[in-house]
Order: sequence, then C-alpha cells, then structure tokens
Amino acid sequence: VQLMESGGGSVQAGGSLKLSCAASGYIFSNCGMGWFRQAPGRERELVSSISTYGTISYAYSVKGRFTISRDNAKNTLYLQMNNLKTEDTAVYYCALCRAGSYQDWGQGTQVTVAS
Repeated sequence: VQLMESGGGSVQAGGSLKLSCAASGYIFSNCGMGWFRQAPGRERELVSSISTYGTISYAYSVKGRFTISRDNAKNTLYLQMNNLKTEDTAVYYCALCRAGSYQDWGQGTQVTVAS
C-alpha cells in the first residue's frame, strides 16, 4: 500500500487548505481511513476518520472547521480545512486502517498557519 499526501502549505490564520491522499496498491480496508497530525514536541493525534461504511468522526478541536471526504473511484481521501488557526500547524498524515488499527501511513505534508 502506498499513501501519498499533497496540498499542504503556508496560509494565514483564517485561511483554508485542502489536503489529498492518493492510495495505491492493495488498499482493502475493513475499518476505513484517517487523517492524523503531529506538531513539534507533541504526540501524533487523530484529526478525523471515515469508516468503510461512511461513519465520520472529528477531533473536538477541528469540529466545524474541517471536513473529511473520500472519492472511492479515485482511491483518494480528502481533508478540507477552513478557518485555520495557528494551533493547526503540524505535519498531516493520512493512514489506512486494517484489522482494527492504522497500519499504513503516508509520508506527511506540512501545514503552517501564520498569525
């Protein structure tokens, strides 16, 4: 499985970015995909996830600002991020969930939000 994120960059607070994660290879998943992020000095945290059945969840800190979606025909996962805050600055990773855990990871894309 290969996961390739794109769409990161630098924006001003209040701005928007849309991340994409293109998946290739044997991407069968029985528990969906997710977006994680890791800021310097902090642990990696789950930002949002979407199950195989379409069940969506968000971290409290991004609820109402971020939207996860997927295009199954393109094997692509998205994360629309609006009203970005400086505390959203992090490396964002997409991950594939199999057998109950996230086992496959992309290389990450940097998101920097300036005040």
